[in-house]
Amino acid sequence: MSALTPAARPRLLLVTDLAYQARGRRYCDEDIRLADRLREDFELALCHPLDAAALMDSFDVVLVRNSGPVLNHLRAYQDFRDRALERGTRVYNELTGRADMAGKQYLLDLSAAGYPVIPTVDRAEDLARLPVVPEYVVKPKLGADSIGLRIVPRGQLDSVDYGSVLVQPLIRFAYEVSFYFVDDAFQYALHAPDPERRWELERYEPTAADLEFAQRFIAWNTIGHGIQRVDACRTPEGGLLLVELEDLNPYLSLDLVDEGTRDSFVAALRASLLTLARPRP
Repeated sequence: MSALTPAARPRLLLVTDLAYQARGRRYCDEDIRLADRLREDFELALCHPLDAAALMDSFDVVLVRNSGPVLNHLRAYQDFRDRALERGTRVYNELTGRADMAGKQYLLDLSAAGYPVIPTVDRAEDLARLPVVPEYVVKPKLGADSIGLRIVPRGQLDSVDYGSVLVQPLIRFAYEVSFYFVDDAFQYALHAPDPERRWELERYEPTAADLEFAQRFIAWNTIGHGIQRVDACRTPEGGLLLVELEDLNPYLSLDLVDEGTRDSFVAALRASLLTLARPRP
């Protein structure tokens, strides 16, 4: 797609926290490079998530990228969401997401509905629904980036403060794999061959069954315009289970894919953003 003339370029506010320190990743590098590419088609500015609500009215689209966990600025994020929904601001990802954008309740809902998700409960009386294993993962419903996550032996589950956390069996999986989508279109997949090194990722060629698995969750979610990352684990039996559906500001690991894949992803993102930015009839 050729760049638009400067006069025709829509205004894009890219919300990012360039100072955020993530384990094993450099969020700032990804957003700096992405901003450079998107500037070809947009009048573009970057801002910190704490400034987004005050600045967004001057832009046609607000792109929320590597802004860090909203737990770090929860009140400001809620204010941003409330204002954007009230004013009809075009936010990318669209604010209709039912997954991580809305907390971890979706893991309970999907688990109860029979989706291929790591079994999840949030009440002591539901523990019998989980497989009997030596250890369990306990994590906050509003958690992100493994903040607050802990491993609890089975004999200590009665000490868990239920209601604000989720409990899942600790699964000794073969590896984790992530599927990246723009809108509902698959872009690429990466996997971590060593379960102990989550962010040492390599290219992964998904099978037809893998893509069917990932697309099932994309179809379940209610985002027309946005980037989504489906994180899954490969069980010892060979199947996939959902770990997380990241639909707020998924890190993309674009530095780990080849130039052609990166260009294709940016082209898909650019086209989606331009569609969202078009004047409404």
